Amino acid sequence: MYIALFVILLTFSILTDGLFMSSRNISNLLDATGYIAVLAVGMTLVIVIRQIDLSVGFAAGFLGAIAAIMLTQVGVPVYITIPVILVLGMGLGLINGVLVAKIGIPSFVATLAGMLVFRGALLQMTEKTGTIIVSDERFNAIGNGFIPDLFEVNGLHILSLILGLLCIVLYVLSEMANRRNKIKYQFEVISGPIFALKLIFISTIIGYITWILAGYNGFSWTVVIMLLVVLIYHFLTTKTVLGRHIYAVGSNPEAAHLSGINVKKITYIVFGSMGMLSALSGILFTARLQSATTTAGTLFELDAIAAAYVGGVSSAGGVGKVTGAIIGAIVMASLTSGMNLLGVGVSYQYMIRGGVLAAAVIFDVMTRKKRA
Repeated sequence: MYIALFVILLTFSILTDGLFMSSRNISNLLDATGYIAVLAVGMTLVIVIRQIDLSVGFAAGFLGAIAAIMLTQVGVPVYITIPVILVLGMGLGLINGVLVAKIGIPSFVATLAGMLVFRGALLQMTEKTGTIIVSDERFNAIGNGFIPDLFEVNGLHILSLILGLLCIVLYVLSEMANRRNKIKYQFEVISGPIFALKLIFISTIIGYITWILAGYNGFSWTVVIMLLVVLIYHFLTTKTVLGRHIYAVGSNPEAAHLSGINVKKITYIVFGSMGMLSALSGILFTARLQSATTTAGTLFELDAIAAAYVGGVSSAGGVGKVTGAIIGAIVMASLTSGMNLLGVGVSYQYMIRGGVLAAAVIFDVMTRKKRA
């Protein structure tokens, strides 16, 4: 997917005479990706345990509307509103988890019902005004603001450069640690030269995008939040017992249960996490628009599912990385942004994005057959 992303960036940059890779466009692209990328991280874990959540889109829209009402009509401060919305989202996600794990309703049906309920609740909350305008500057900065800078050198945002360098260092150290562990336990690894090439290639992409953003306004708060979500969930899924249990449940629920893993508890945690990320997505989207609308959340769930599959999650469960979900979200957003700049019709855009999604799933199926 990193190679695919590189090819997409290079192709659109050539076709648009460099406009696609301009600082402003890349910054807008990442900001527009944020709320879908956050959903894609949670959706990846849901798909890993062989479930699905169709309610996340309108749950995000509904929770974003609640945040707008709390800020504008109730007068709750932003530092209280955000934690309350995140906890409420977690509670709504746990309801889905109970319906699936305890009562035994298929996740498709349970979350489809949730989607309809949240859609109706959103319409009910916004039926009087249609749009709830949010004027709180601190809240709106989450979706439109940029991190402050230490100082500027030749127009470059130094703090953003430092954060980009930190991301590269963390990525290299993480990959080297994983490689050492695999060698220690005699797992198969790629050759040294290919591994080094991989590190250089991905580090170059991260560094170049950081350089572009540093030449504009630096990292936005949306990008910082997205990076924090990836960092936290990457650590949870790769370095903790909980992460190993999630993948064990996805690989074989029956075997996981017999080995002592509480499958119901894992399901509760994953759906609760998905609900919390839906709330965060709703906050990001509402802050970006500076308003809550009746159509907020429309098709968010499908974009999140597409990003997760394009990012490498397996439909059979047990396989997928949160870092891949972010790359998948950026790939899909890059396709949309590039085609918009080229003036491609909306009808063709849907067909091309559908083809990319189908190709990702076909690649997954063919890879699993080859391994088997």
